[in-house]
Amino acid sequence: MPVESLAKQYEGVSPGTMDRLIASTREDMEAVNRLILSRSDSPVDMVPEVANHLIDAGGKRLRPMLTLAAAALFGTAQGNGVRFAAAVEFMHNATLLHDDVVDESDMRRGRPAARTIWGNQASVLVGDFLLGQAFLMMVESGDLDALGVLSRAAAVIAEGEVFQLAKAGDLSATPEDYEKIISAKTATLFEAATEVGAKAGGADPLARKALAVYGRELGMAFQLVDDVLDYGGAKGALGKNTGDDLREGKMTLPIILALQTASPEERRIIEVALGNADGGDVEFEAVLAILNRYGALAQTMAKAERHANAARAALADIAPSEVRDILFDVPEFCTARAY
Repeated sequence: MPVESLAKQYEGVSPGTMDRLIASTREDMEAVNRLILSRSDSPVDMVPEVANHLIDAGGKRLRPMLTLAAAALFGTAQGNGVRFAAAVEFMHNATLLHDDVVDESDMRRGRPAARTIWGNQASVLVGDFLLGQAFLMMVESGDLDALGVLSRAAAVIAEGEVFQLAKAGDLSATPEDYEKIISAKTATLFEAATEVGAKAGGADPLARKALAVYGRELGMAFQLVDDVLDYGGAKGALGKNTGDDLREGKMTLPIILALQTASPEERRIIEVALGNADGGDVEFEAVLAILNRYGALAQTMAKAERHANAARAALADIAPSEVRDILFDVPEFCTARAY
């Protein structure tokens, strides 16, 4: 996807911050995109067809931009920084292909999910191909330490997926269960993205740790907001692309919090709607009313804000610079999406 089109992904949401991040990583993102296109190629026609179906659909490219910005914070993103950013994006896209199969999703990034066109088997296998390419690029970098960071992240992400699957529709799921899931599924890749970026830029161990903490806290905030957005945002208003988590039976924090104080009748309403793939607006609105009644969305947003603040705090000892200021403002973008 051309870098120019990235700005369109952020229209109406903290444009100042994201415009600055896009501008600061523009040249390196062009190199990342060229690398992504070249490494998506294969003599097996179906591989680039499936891969490019997802890649061309866009996406915010936030993770690779964070990798590049973290590298630039301490030096330059050229060389390994570009490889690491492309590897991070390949890992992210691989998890999306796999997620759509696990969740039986029909849509991804505003277009039919790859599984609905080529089938589940092809989606899983092309996801595996992208993971393989990600690790191959890491090997080619010659940085065994960074390879270890992303390899461990891949294992943790898979564990998080399995744990989420085990907890689907489980009304006894706790906030601690939820935190474990999003820490593994989402925050781990954000953490790896900023850590390997810092390493590519030549950060010392303390600075590298600070960027890893920044990425983890940012990832936690990002996922919490995503889970609020699935119920229409902080105001809980019915809109398009809402309710997927409910229909897929995902025990996200708004649901878990509501269940802790809901009446038996309300719990029954939630239980019936959870995992009901055929549920419509009536079922969704009934659950949404319960979430609003008990302030579950507001509580989830408050937690997201705490993680966003922790991400900003992680940068406290990093020397001031334009890139640091941009990274400092990114958590605000993540939380502002929900308002």
